[in-house]
Amino acid sequence: MEDATPTTNNKATLLGAVLGAIGASLCCVAPLVLVSLGIGGAWISYLTALEPYRPIFIGITLLFLGLAFRKLYLVPQKCAPGDVCALPATRRNQRIIFWIATVSLLALLAFPYYGQVFFE
Repeated sequence: MEDATPTTNNKATLLGAVLGAIGASLCCVAPLVLVSLGIGGAWISYLTALEPYRPIFIGITLLFLGLAFRKLYLVPQKCAPGDVCALPATRRNQRIIFWIATVSLLALLAFPYYGQVFFE
């Protein structure tokens, strides 16, 4: 069995965080997006049924963001010389993508608190 590369592990943790944040914000952001696109109907109210699961999705998101932070900043990366992961530019790009994803995900998670402005 082959070990996953550090780049693959970083992508997996960021993907997990993104999916968790989407799940956490589905009850709040999805109806707004659908209505702004002109899609409406009574079935949109069923998306609010996911509200009780929001804390679980928030926890999953924060867990995966924490794992990604740990891999990028706390755990030394093991790369053979000449591998792509040994290049400083690769590590820098991973960190840039991590922070862009983190800011975006935190904005999605906080949407119920500032989203009321859009409904007034």
